Amino acid sequence: MTLETDILRSRGWRRSSRPQGQPTRGKTAANRLRSVDAFMALYDSHLLRREDGAFGGAWFVDLGYGAEPVTTLESAMRFRRINPALPVLGVEIDAARVAAAQPFTDDKTHFRLGGFNLPLHRLPDGCMESVRAIRAFNVLRQYDEAEVASAYAELAQCALPGALLIEGTSDPSGGLWVANVLRRALAAPTWRFEALVFSDRRRARVAPEAFQAVLPKNLIHRMTPGEPIHTFLQAWQDAARRTAHERVWGGRRWFVAAGQALRQLGFAVDARRRWLSRGYLVLMSLS
Repeated sequence: MTLETDILRSRGWRRSSRPQGQPTRGKTAANRLRSVDAFMALYDSHLLRREDGAFGGAWFVDLGYGAEPVTTLESAMRFRRINPALPVLGVEIDAARVAAAQPFTDDKTHFRLGGFNLPLHRLPDGCMESVRAIRAFNVLRQYDEAEVASAYAELAQCALPGALLIEGTSDPSGGLWVANVLRRALAAPTWRFEALVFSDRRRARVAPEAFQAVLPKNLIHRMTPGEPIHTFLQAWQDAARRTAHERVWGGRRWFVAAGQALRQLGFAVDARRRWLSRGYLVLMSLS
C-alpha cells in the first residue's frame, strides 16, 4: 500500500458530508482564469500528467466555479492538452448551480455539490477518490481572515501528498491576479508555502499598487508599514520607477526589468524570463 493510499483510507469516514463554506456571488467570465491555467501548466505540468499510485485518476478541482461552469470546462480543455485522461471536478456550494452544470458532465468532467470539504466518493475498492490539484479563485475574499486557515486545513485533508493548491483573487477580466501557491506536505495533511504569484496578463502597466486590490485574503489587510507585503510592493514601485526607461521598448521589457531589479535588491523573485516575459512575478518568499 502506498503512503498516499494509506492516508486516503485513514481519513475516509471522518469527513463531514455537509458542505463547508458560503455561496459566492457567482460572477463568471469566459477566459477569466486563462492565465492562471497557463501558469499552472508551466509551474508543474508533471503533476497534471501523473498517473502513478493514487495519482491515477486523481482530480483537478475547480472550487467555487460560479453561476456557470465555464471556468471548469475551459480548464478541462486546456489541461487535457497535457493529459488527455485528466479527470476534472467542478465544485459549488450552491445546489442550483450544480444542477445547471449537469448537462456539461461527461466521463471525465463532473460537477458536485460541496465546499472546502471536497465531495469525494468512495471507490469500489474501498479507497477514497483523490485530488492532485485545487484551484480556488475569488472564493476566500468574502471570508474573515481568521477563517482562511480553517479552509486551508479542510482542503489539505482532501489532497494527495504533493498536491498543489493555488488560491487567489483576480479582477473581473482576469487580466490582473495574485495567488498563493501551496504544496501538500508529504508526511501530514498540511500545506507549505511555495510562491506568491502576481500576474499582469497585459504586461503593460508595471504599476504594483494596482495589485493591492486583488491580494489574497491573508494579505489584503496587511498593507501597513512594517508588514512584508507592504515592504515588497513599495520596493516594486521603486524598481518600476528606476527601470521606467525600459518602457520605450514596451510593457513586457519593463516588467522583466523591474522584476530583475527586485531580485538584485535581495527579494526572492524567480527572475527567469520564462516567468517575467509572460507577465508572472513569482515571489518565493515574503520574509
